[in-house]
Amino acid sequence: MQQRKNRKRFVPIGIALAGIAALAIPSAAVAAPGDVTVQYEESAGVIANPERGFYDHTETHYRADGSGYVPLNRAEIEAFRTEGVTQILRVFYLEKFVNTPTLDPEFLALVQADYDTAREAGISVITRFAYVQGGAWPYEPPHGDAPLDIVLAHIEQLTPILRANADVIPVVQNGLIGLWGEGYYTDHFVADPANPGVVTEEDWANRSAVTDALLEALPADRSVQVRTMLSKQKLLDVPTGAAGAITPAQAHDGSDISRVGHHNDCFLAAPDDWGTFLSDPIELDQEYLEADSKYVPIGGETCNVNPPRSEWASASAEMARYNYSYLNRDYNKDVLNTWGAEGIEETAQRLGYRFVMTESTLSADDGGATQISVDVRNDGWAAPYNPRTAVLVLEGDMGRFEVPFDGNDDARLWMPGTTTTLTASFAGIPDGEYRAYLALPAGDAGTSVDAPLAIQAVSDDPRFAIQTANVDTWDPATGLNALGQTVTIGAAAPVVTPAPVDPADPAPEVPAPAAPGAAPGNVAPVVSGDDTTDARDPLANTGSESSPLGLAVAAAVAMLIGTGALVALRRRQSQLS
Repeated sequence: MQQRKNRKRFVPIGIALAGIAALAIPSAAVAAPGDVTVQYEESAGVIANPERGFYDHTETHYRADGSGYVPLNRAEIEAFRTEGVTQILRVFYLEKFVNTPTLDPEFLALVQADYDTAREAGISVITRFAYVQGGAWPYEPPHGDAPLDIVLAHIEQLTPILRANADVIPVVQNGLIGLWGEGYYTDHFVADPANPGVVTEEDWANRSAVTDALLEALPADRSVQVRTMLSKQKLLDVPTGAAGAITPAQAHDGSDISRVGHHNDCFLAAPDDWGTFLSDPIELDQEYLEADSKYVPIGGETCNVNPPRSEWASASAEMARYNYSYLNRDYNKDVLNTWGAEGIEETAQRLGYRFVMTESTLSADDGGATQISVDVRNDGWAAPYNPRTAVLVLEGDMGRFEVPFDGNDDARLWMPGTTTTLTASFAGIPDGEYRAYLALPAGDAGTSVDAPLAIQAVSDDPRFAIQTANVDTWDPATGLNALGQTVTIGAAAPVVTPAPVDPADPAPEVPAPAAPGAAPGNVAPVVSGDDTTDARDPLANTGSESSPLGLAVAAAVAMLIGTGALVALRRRQSQLS
């Protein structure tokens, strides 16, 4: 019974304190000082991310009579995405042009249409041009490829298309020399076509001229892949072994050494991958590729069952060692099938990059949120090899803002097996409440200024953005990874002291909330550093809607109201007693 009396006795005081709290706290309060950490659950699924993973092989021909060209089918390649595949290899065979330097306008239009189709489907196109396929073994000359002058003339004509469509071309393979464009069985780039394993210094110079022309044809942030490590070493006049490989200081600096990668189309086939590793001892080329592949694109296909090296334990170790970003899922299936379902699943997950957000921490002081940090771990076998800048996106009361991170924002440097911490501050962001996201959009700001074709780039297409391997964080409509953090900067609304209201009066009208990004009424948003204030704001003379002085004034008024209510109630109780 005594407990009940005490409870009744403190009801009026509780009413008064509640009144103070309701009046003194803005509708969106300043974040409490301290840190708020959110941890994220890792996804076990295969993520359909751009420029990595398994690819599908496609090819088309343009024969002497103009026949053989099979355009890409949008529905067919669009369906690849449901299987976790975001890229194809497209080999364009130029049979008709092997003896003529001029490409047909009709052929160029077909190539352009294929890139358009890929863009519409959300698919990237690893590109190779070649003149002839191999037939039945043994391969005897003449093989049917083109001489150097014709090759260079064709590259010059392909340049505008390659530059205009670089947003869907992650990398170009050297091609153009030999059967399948793989540089070996050739009529013009060896001294004796019947002895293709002997390449003279003049032959190497001619081969390097083709690579140079392709590098010149592409934007400076796109790479060319060569078939053997020796091809790059001869191009740059560097030795094999780790000493000849790219250094961290040269990574992504636009130099030739930073733009030449490798494709191994006989991965795991033999001790030397059938002429891919050419050094003596072979370990030198292996050490070279291990070091070089950290910063340039590596991919390829298997082509021969060669146990135990072609089996899963060895294959996975080598894909990790050489930082593989992509692999053909169509060939050789006899090799891939030995990896088992779990091996194929892990390969699909780990080819290229696999970014996992582990946690984020939001820091705040008395004035609201001050900074946020996000930890991202790379569980893949490689880092992205094309430009990819991370950015913090805030969406909320005052609109949408892209906030740069203070450093570490180049995802090409998020190395396999490492965790990168991204930190951003909120200086200059208008007061309000925001949802926070990590964005990794495509790095293509637009097409080349000298490209004749007005192709829209994919930088705003969410299908070309990177999704982190987390549960319930991805928004496929926007291409954003939700951090689950609410960022409150300053105070979201001014404190207003209401006039006394007679209970018999009707409730006052409440104005509709302003649209996001709009100022209330006709008051312009406050600009940092501007002395202008709104005369209708009862806290305007404090210089801030949520200043300590303003809050103190509101609290004092509320205290008087609450105290008055308490005195009146006690008088009433005294009269009744």
